[in-house]
Amino acid sequence: MEMNDGDNEEFGLSRNYFLAKELRGSGKRSHSKLSDIDVVDEQELIAAVSKIEPKHEKEVKELMNSYKSSYPEWAFELRCGLGLLMYGFGSKKALLEDFASTSLTEYSVVVVNGYLPGINIKQVVAALAELLWDQLKSKRKNPGSSSKVQQPFSSRSVDDLLAFLDEERKNECFLCVVIHNIDGPGLRDSETQQVLARVASCSHIRMVASIDHVNAPLLWDKKMVHTQFNWCWHHVPTFAPYKIEGMLIPLILAHGNTTQSAKSATIVLQSLTSNAQSVFKVLAEYQLSHSNEEGMPVDNLYASCRERFLVSSQLTLNSHLTEFKDHELVKTKRNSDGQDCLHIPLTNEALEKLIAELSQ
Repeated sequence: MEMNDGDNEEFGLSRNYFLAKELRGSGKRSHSKLSDIDVVDEQELIAAVSKIEPKHEKEVKELMNSYKSSYPEWAFELRCGLGLLMYGFGSKKALLEDFASTSLTEYSVVVVNGYLPGINIKQVVAALAELLWDQLKSKRKNPGSSSKVQQPFSSRSVDDLLAFLDEERKNECFLCVVIHNIDGPGLRDSETQQVLARVASCSHIRMVASIDHVNAPLLWDKKMVHTQFNWCWHHVPTFAPYKIEGMLIPLILAHGNTTQSAKSATIVLQSLTSNAQSVFKVLAEYQLSHSNEEGMPVDNLYASCRERFLVSSQLTLNSHLTEFKDHELVKTKRNSDGQDCLHIPLTNEALEKLIAELSQ
């Protein structure tokens, strides 16, 4: 079989490609490892970064102000039942919160920090149901005539909570959910996105969200985008630094240290209730004073919290512990006596810094 000139040329190119790969593979390989890099202390790196002067501040401020003219349009789109999805380079946290505080005063607004890695979607849905229930009670003509005692929302299933949010009512009560980074690490899984899509499609919910990951749209299928979320896309680059969103991300060029561990835990705890913070403080203080033990037995924690009137039942304590575990603040292990003990995975130095920050 004869080969024409075109085939010969193609064969020559292919042969040269594989020869080049073979020669490259036979060359010297570096024995350097990433761990061999002499990284700097984290505080030094943070101090160096803080000294970098921000550029184009005037232009960035003008850009942010220019978006304010779009607020009435965005609010109108929400009233029409659309969801707002903001994308573009730069943190959109300040922009969304300014929009919510100035143009969404007719709604009760719930802010969800999707950039937190330990966020719990069921707690978010339960909080929405609780807020809607409070609104309905306040608008009822006869507040004293409640039909029956409501089951606590925290103990209901997600399906029951969504059914409550989507129930048709005469009172036009709407809640607006503002989600910073709906593509955040704690919300990226398929199941959580399905729940968020169902929340967005509820008749009493309006949703505003931001995305930053280039592949974020791959989280949704056609039904979710056009029917459930019903997104109206807005390109709003702000060029603002991701200061808050990036605080929980470890710096690649720096060693992790006590200060950063305490700071990360503090940020997570500040997103919880004051009661939950107090319960965590009891556990932290016990761990510091009993550093030789394997952890604090759950029964001891319950007794201590009950004495301080922080919890009224074991069920309340369990809900706080679930939050701590979801945010990876507390771990459970069984001691030599077979008791379940609670342990905070931080050094004593980090715990002392954490307690000091919580006490401020």
